[in-house]
Amino acid sequence: MAEGTKNVNGSRKSKQTAANVIPDTGRLQPQARELEEAVLGALMLEKDAYSIISEILKPECFYDRANEMIYSAILDLSISQRPVDMLTVIEQLKKRGELEAIGGPFYISQLTSKVASSAHIEYHARIIAQKYLARELISFTSQVQGKAFDETIDVDDLMQETEGKLFEISQRNVKKDVTQINPVIKDAIELLKRAAEQKEGLSGLHSGFHGLDKITSGWQNSDLIIIAARPAMGKTAFVLSMAKSMAMHHNIPVALFSLEMSNVQLVNRLIINVTEIAGEKIKSGRLENYEWEQLDFKLKDLYDAPIYIDDTPSLSIFELRTKARRLVREHGIKCIIIDYLQLMNASGMTFGSREQEVSTISRSLKGLAKDLNIPIIALSQLNRGVESRQGAEGKRPQLADLRESGAIEQDADMVCFIHRPEYYKITEDERGNSLLGIAEIIIAKHRNGATGDVRLRFKSEYAKFMNIDEDVSVREFTSGMNNTESLPPITPTAGIDFLRPAGREEMPF
Repeated sequence: MAEGTKNVNGSRKSKQTAANVIPDTGRLQPQARELEEAVLGALMLEKDAYSIISEILKPECFYDRANEMIYSAILDLSISQRPVDMLTVIEQLKKRGELEAIGGPFYISQLTSKVASSAHIEYHARIIAQKYLARELISFTSQVQGKAFDETIDVDDLMQETEGKLFEISQRNVKKDVTQINPVIKDAIELLKRAAEQKEGLSGLHSGFHGLDKITSGWQNSDLIIIAARPAMGKTAFVLSMAKSMAMHHNIPVALFSLEMSNVQLVNRLIINVTEIAGEKIKSGRLENYEWEQLDFKLKDLYDAPIYIDDTPSLSIFELRTKARRLVREHGIKCIIIDYLQLMNASGMTFGSREQEVSTISRSLKGLAKDLNIPIIALSQLNRGVESRQGAEGKRPQLADLRESGAIEQDADMVCFIHRPEYYKITEDERGNSLLGIAEIIIAKHRNGATGDVRLRFKSEYAKFMNIDEDVSVREFTSGMNNTESLPPITPTAGIDFLRPAGREEMPF
């Protein structure tokens, strides 16, 4: 029996020898068969060994097909909470009909005789995992190379697919070890001290809206914040008002990814917001003399503001990761705003439905926020359920109204809705107070704090959100303000950095 087993085993190994060689290179595939055998032997010797390497290895990590089948049998036993030893593994392989394929009981007995304990099993397992990732990269790059020679394949599509697959491979090896609580307590106390030193008592970033900051304590690092509303409620106006305040008044570097508007359109919106000059006049350029002076006077604060805009259409989550990392590294970005989530894609990956793709995007955004340790604010559309409900309360958005995926609600640390009763012809609240020009920010979900409503003032003619107690009068500028020689010339790009893809020309103002 032993001789026959050796023949089977020898035949199996001789068949794999040809597959060891990488095509076109003559080099052997990365592998560590001796370590694979040592790990399997240790798993069958000590009952707690599997818990040490369960998060490191999967069956496909094993190069030798027989070793892969044995590990799969061990995995089955562990999942069903049955003991793992030489006899139970042999029995499980019999049930799976794979015992003879791996070389019979003789091969199993050989594995257990090669190790004395599981002392180094974790180290060995990590080497096996590294070899597996190396093989995956070799296979992946070989496929990419073949497609790159195919002139019928669009290079941009290939790059998207390549980035998606590379991201998927990299995620397989992302493991974070547990941390003892002491250093975490020190970090928490340090954050508490910083918050105590600030007059406003904020532990996060200023939003520019006092009522909102009071509930949230500022936008918190590693949080994914979803700001959702129906069309025409002012989502873009809200984040532009916020970005302007963060950058201009608190010198917080902000990156804005606009998938809906071009950079020039966004700058026009910012100019309207800052200068409080009607949008149609900014577009037409037909300004009165005092309005040109008003433009000069107010726009000077926007120059050199740390606002960075990217208007790449149909941005993928993989492109965003690459650009976000560069922005944080090169420009010290403290907050990222995305306008808006449903226009993003996860190209390069296959999904059964759009809902699954949106789920992947929202999950990736949360992961990116944790990775970069900054708040990410993503705008989101609501479905039409709001429009069909009756009454003043019925028009208020709910978490169930989030469009295309329940995963958005699940992944977000905070979900805020923008609600303007005036849009639905609701002009007074239940106490008879006027709701004209009033917007409500409804904090519907707050993982680390309280929920509530914050009222802001909305000036529709300037697409501008303001604190409820701010002066709403438009400052009049007279001809006495003619001393503007020290001001830089009016250009839409001054002080604002545009991150546009290669080959795209800057649009004229």
